[in-house]
Amino acid sequence: MGSREVSNQDWQGKHVTVAGLGVSGIPAAKVLHGLGAVVTVVNDGDDERSRTQAAELEAQGITVRLGDGATLPESTELIVTTPGWQPGKPLFAAAAEAGVPVWGDVELAWRLRGPDAAPWLAVTGTNGKTTTVRMLASILEAAGLRTAAVGNIGVSLLDAVLGDEEYDVLAVELSSYQLHWAPSLRAHSAAVLNLAPDHLDWHGSMEAYVADKGRIYEGNRVACVYNAADPATEDLVRGADVEEGCRAIGFTLNTPGPSQLGVVDGILVDRAFVANRQKQAQELAEVKDIDPPAPHNIANALAAAALARAFGVEPAAVRDGLRAFRPDPHRIEHVADVAGVAYVDDSKATNTHAAEASLAAYDPIVWIAGGLAKGAAFDELVTGAAGRLRGVVLIGRDRELIREALTRHAPEVPVVDLGRTDTGAMSEAVREAARLARPGDTVLMAPACASMDMFVNYNKRGEAFADAVRALAAESA
Repeated sequence: MGSREVSNQDWQGKHVTVAGLGVSGIPAAKVLHGLGAVVTVVNDGDDERSRTQAAELEAQGITVRLGDGATLPESTELIVTTPGWQPGKPLFAAAAEAGVPVWGDVELAWRLRGPDAAPWLAVTGTNGKTTTVRMLASILEAAGLRTAAVGNIGVSLLDAVLGDEEYDVLAVELSSYQLHWAPSLRAHSAAVLNLAPDHLDWHGSMEAYVADKGRIYEGNRVACVYNAADPATEDLVRGADVEEGCRAIGFTLNTPGPSQLGVVDGILVDRAFVANRQKQAQELAEVKDIDPPAPHNIANALAAAALARAFGVEPAAVRDGLRAFRPDPHRIEHVADVAGVAYVDDSKATNTHAAEASLAAYDPIVWIAGGLAKGAAFDELVTGAAGRLRGVVLIGRDRELIREALTRHAPEVPVVDLGRTDTGAMSEAVREAARLARPGDTVLMAPACASMDMFVNYNKRGEAFADAVRALAAESA
């Protein structure tokens, strides 16, 4: 039986509750219904969009309960939840009391794989997941392998597992939410890129967040890839229950030791997957092959290379895959040079850890920052960046928190505090940044905050920044 031939024997007549509509709930409900399960979808919301989605599912014979996501439907034998539903919800408490298991969509996809299914190379971390997974897929494609970047990256794992396409290997991005609900997942090899406080409102504590990230290493067969600059990732490897023979593989921006990948004189080298790792190093690519060659992006490339090498990919394919890779928009994306000043959009830097990596890539900087802080503190971020700041322009609801950190740790840096949170504030922010900048500087929009106080998402924020820069360039032409 191949990966596309899923038996419905185990699902016929099984009462399954799907928690939540949306990008993962709807496909899960349809798949389970197609396998013969009796599916009920519960959803907290009862808005127009939810009613439209419900009507589509009900037309196929799926029961939908809107406005009641707390009550466990009678006869439920399994809950399949969308990633966004927090573990503390009453529905899950009721499930625990009734002895009903809870799976996420990733767990469902893993369970529905056939015996000949493609292995998973999995990636998680606070920042850099999507870039690393896309780099990995590019490398695997360069090696001639049939692959796809799937998971939290936007392509449904259910579609990948049950679709008509045959794969040799999958590059899988997994969030901490998804890992929380995926108890039986066992990857071929996996990487935790970094760990910093994020989504603590969902997980309840940093310890719970880290523990969920660490689930990605459970049962790994070949390699657990960790960040040598982030000891917490190596600690997770030490605590993981892996298959015998699975190795710990580090990546570093410095000269690598045995069983590590690293950088020597502008060259990415492998001292892990070579015949004599005590004395040998294999050249993989040059730093200039990476776009952009910012430090955190080099780290992403090393992690992707480590996973590819764990799968047996040859060095030339690592080089060719990294050369072919192009980053997604709004990830340290160079927009334009205006009057000798570079304008860079890193709207995806929605937390302090991501902004720290972005700020480390440029000097001197006029920094555009602010938005929804999500409970973050900014003292450490400002302290680390203070010496590179030419000036700062603050936008968004929680900008005062950043201003206070600047007052404490960088009092000499000029700050423009824009007291507005409408979308038009970005145009004013770019103009103020241009006023502060000098030729050779970089105006960097790396907000260190979420975008939803002013914009629908970080993409719209990045587009507003790019539009404002282009308008500035047109005026200067």
